[in-house]
Amino acid sequence: MLHPVRSLRPRQPRERLTAASLSRVASEIRTPGKHALMKGLTMKIEISDYRVRDGDQVDLKKWPTDVKPICKSTKHYKKQIAHHVEKLTALQQLHYASRQCAILLIFQAMDAAGKDGAIRHVMSGVNPQGCEVFSFKKPSATELLHDFLWRTSCDLPERGRIGIFNRSYYEEVLITRVHPEILHNEGLPEALLVKSAVWNDRYRSIVDFERHLHANGTLILKFYLHLSKDEQRKRFIARIDEPEKNWKFSLADVKERGFWNAYMKAFEECLTSTTTSDVPWYVVPADDKNNARLIVSQIVVDTMEALNMSYPKTTPEREHELKSIRKELLA
Repeated sequence: MLHPVRSLRPRQPRERLTAASLSRVASEIRTPGKHALMKGLTMKIEISDYRVRDGDQVDLKKWPTDVKPICKSTKHYKKQIAHHVEKLTALQQLHYASRQCAILLIFQAMDAAGKDGAIRHVMSGVNPQGCEVFSFKKPSATELLHDFLWRTSCDLPERGRIGIFNRSYYEEVLITRVHPEILHNEGLPEALLVKSAVWNDRYRSIVDFERHLHANGTLILKFYLHLSKDEQRKRFIARIDEPEKNWKFSLADVKERGFWNAYMKAFEECLTSTTTSDVPWYVVPADDKNNARLIVSQIVVDTMEALNMSYPKTTPEREHELKSIRKELLA
C-alpha cells in the first residue's frame, strides 16, 4: 500500500549541516513544485509514495512494479528528464563548491531492472570531477579477509562529492542469503554462522554503519528498483533478440531467475530491517524505465534542494585581495 503524502514545512534559511539537519532533510523533503509539472503534460511526482517508512513491514506484492505514465509521450519524457538533469547539474556544482556534506546513492534490484540506465540518464549532466560510480561484484580474495562492509567503505564519497553504488554491501544480505554457500566460503568462524542470528547481526551492522555515516555528514539515498518477473522475462528476450544487447545477457541471469521467490523474501526482510527515518529506502516501480528514471531523479533533486546549500562567502580580506588583483589586471 502506498503511503499518503505528508505536509512538509516550507524551506528554511540556510543552516550548517549537522546530523540533526540531515535528519530533517531525510524526513521532510519538499513536495515537488512547478518543476514537476510541464504545462499539464506531466503528472506530479509525490516522492513520499515510494518511501519505506521506519517500522513498515514490507510486502512487495503490495508495492506496484508499474504506475500510470508520468509523461504522456516520449517527447515530453525527454523534456522532463532533461529538466531534471539541468537542475541536478546546477545543484551538483553548488554541492561541490559548498562541501557541506557527502551524498551516497545506492541502487539495488533484480537483474535487468534498469540500474545502469537509471544511473546513466539521471546523472548524465553531472561533472565527473564531483561524482564517482562503483559497481560491486564478486569479492576478491583480499576483500574476503575483511568484514563485509570493508570493501565498500574504501569507496565512500568525500564531502562535496556524490558517490553511486551500483549494488553495494546489501548484496551480503541478498545474494548471500539466497545462496548461503557463499557465506560459508567467506572464511568466518563457524560460531558466527548460526542461521538464526547471522542475518539480524548483519542488518544491525548495516543500520549502525549508516547511522555513523549520517551522523558524520553523509546523506544516503537508497533505491530498490521494483521489477516484475514478467517484465524481466521480456527484457531478457530483448537482450537475446537484439544483437547490440547480446553482451548484456548471461546464462547466470536465467539461473538466478529460478530463485525469484527467495530473492523477493530476501528483499522484503532487507527493506523492512534497514529502512530508518534518517536513511530510508525508496521502492521505485521499474517496469516502465522512463517512469523509474523520472522518479529517481525527482527524489535526488528534491533531496539536494532541501539541503539549502549556498556558495562559500568571501571574507573581507579575500574580497580586498580580489579587488587588488582585478585592478592590476585592468592596468
